[in-house]
Amino acid sequence: MTKIEHIGIAVHNLQDSNLLFEKLFGSPAYKQEEVPSEGVKTSFFMNGPNKIELLEATTSDSPIAKFLEKKGEGIHHIAFDVEDIHSEIERLQNEGFKLINEVPKKGADNKLVVFLHPKTTNGVLIELCQDLQ
Repeated sequence: MTKIEHIGIAVHNLQDSNLLFEKLFGSPAYKQEEVPSEGVKTSFFMNGPNKIELLEATTSDSPIAKFLEKKGEGIHHIAFDVEDIHSEIERLQNEGFKLINEVPKKGADNKLVVFLHPKTTNGVLIELCQDLQ
């Protein structure tokens, strides 16, 4: 893992939260997109070298909808940049970590992603991200 790629924050209303974070950071989101396979709409903000991803559920059975129902708005995950997602998956599985999805899939912001199960990471959902070529 080379750096924190972004911090994901689950929100009930993306439009309202975009306005809030625009005020907080003094600039608008640089990217918004929908990821239908995950049932989510996202906005990305830059703050210096750091990225924040806001996530709103688009379906009632999506992981974000379930998270919001159980825990409410707040930090959902921390994403780490990796150079070779397949070797990182193998390394982490050999270290005893469990993955939610063992096969990388296309995520937001032109990334290939996998998630580590929070039961094996002290309750924190960890996302591994690799830039798609």
